[in-house]
Amino acid sequence: MIVITGNKGQLGFDIEKVCKLRNLDYLGIDKDELDITNPDAIQAFFNEHEIDTFIHCAAFTAVDVAEDNPELCYRVNTEAVKYLVDACKTHNVKFIFISTDYVFGGDKDGIYQVDDSPSPLSVYGKSKADAELYIQQNLKNYYIVRISWAFGLNGKNFVRTMLRLGKERDTLSVVSDQIGSPTYTKDVAPLLIEMALTDKYGVYHATNEGYCSWADFTRYILSKAQYSTKVNDILTRDYPTKAVRPMNSRLSKDKLEENGFKRLPSWQDAVDRYLQELMDEEGTL
Repeated sequence: MIVITGNKGQLGFDIEKVCKLRNLDYLGIDKDELDITNPDAIQAFFNEHEIDTFIHCAAFTAVDVAEDNPELCYRVNTEAVKYLVDACKTHNVKFIFISTDYVFGGDKDGIYQVDDSPSPLSVYGKSKADAELYIQQNLKNYYIVRISWAFGLNGKNFVRTMLRLGKERDTLSVVSDQIGSPTYTKDVAPLLIEMALTDKYGVYHATNEGYCSWADFTRYILSKAQYSTKVNDILTRDYPTKAVRPMNSRLSKDKLEENGFKRLPSWQDAVDRYLQELMDEEGTL
C-alpha cells in the first residue's frame, strides 16, 4: 500500500487522483488521521498497516511565519521526518520526501545540481535541509524530490493569487530578480508514483521545464487569462519579507532522464492546462 500524507494539500490531492486512476492500493491521510509529531502514533500506524511506500507531502510551508515560529517549523519539518524515517527503516518501507529549492542559498551562478551542498537562508529551508540529511544518513530506500513554486487545484498558490489581484487592480508590482521554475502538482504527481514503483533511489529535482522570474510568471498567467493588468518589475530589496528567498532557484533535472524518468512539460504548458482545469472545475478565472 502507498500512504500519502498531506492529502488535503495540492500535491497530496493530485497523488491521490493518480492512485485512483491506476487502481493502486493507497491511503491518503492528513493531521486528523495521524499526528506525525507523535512518535508513538507513528509506530502504531506502521504496525496497523501493510505499507510499501510512504509519500510524505505534509509540511510546515508558511516560510515567513516560520521565522517567528522556528520550534514549530522544526517539529513538523524535521523532527516528524526523523520519526517517519525510523519507522520506514524498521518496517522496510520506501520513503519519498518532498523537499524544496529553499535548501539552496540561491547565490550560485549556474544551475543547481542534485548533489550541490545545501546552504539554506531561512528557517524553513534549514528545517527541510536537516530533514534531507537525516534521511540520507539513515535510509537506503529513499527518494528526496525537490520542487519549487508549486501550484495545483486543491489549495492556495501564486497563480490563484495573481488571478485574484489581476481582477482587483490595474497594475501589479512583482519581483523580477528571483529566478526559478514553477511546478504543476498534476504533473509531478504521476512522476512520484513512477518512482514509487522502481528502486532508482536518491535525490531528484522535479519542476516543470524552463525558468522565469516571478514577474514573467505573472505576465504569462494574466495574458493567458486575458487580463489587461500591467505588471511592473521590482527588485527583491523593494519587497522585503521576513524569510530570505533564494535569488537563483534554477534546478537541474538531468538526473530524471539519467534514470529513465520523463522530464515534466514546460511551465508555460503547465499554466495553460492549469487555467483550463480551473475553468472546468470552477467555471471562471
